[in-house]
Amino acid sequence: MSFKTVYRSLCCVLLALVLGGCETVVESTKEIVSALPDLPPRVDNTPVEPNWVQVTGYAPISLQAGQTEQHKVLMAMKASKLDAYRELTVLVHGQYLSGTTSVKDMMLQNNRFEGAVAGIIRGARVVKSYPVQTDVYATILEIDLNQVQRAWQVSN
Repeated sequence: MSFKTVYRSLCCVLLALVLGGCETVVESTKEIVSALPDLPPRVDNTPVEPNWVQVTGYAPISLQAGQTEQHKVLMAMKASKLDAYRELTVLVHGQYLSGTTSVKDMMLQNNRFEGAVAGIIRGARVVKSYPVQTDVYATILEIDLNQVQRAWQVSN
């Protein structure tokens, strides 16, 4: 017998033993897991009353770009919805504020504020979208803050 033949035979025997042993390990692991006592759930599933909050976004109709009055109304509807989402993002994630003030010769020269908002909003729903008087469109959104908190806990 050559060295190659002995080597191949030895590899085949070892492979058969290893693969045969895997089935035994898997079966014994299944038996061990099935014998374990039931563990309590990790997440508290007690129902919680919804904590709905509402925000309103506004947009002027006449200032919208559009060729017809109907197109301007549609654009104001979209703008008011986005404004409501911005307000909701401020409520959920907070708002970043920065400001500068400069004084020269003990006289105020410049006083400037800027605000920024960033975040993801999921689960919000439109409650109502309607015209206010003749030139403003409003959209009301609402979200359950308890759902937001649960999603935050699950993601962390």
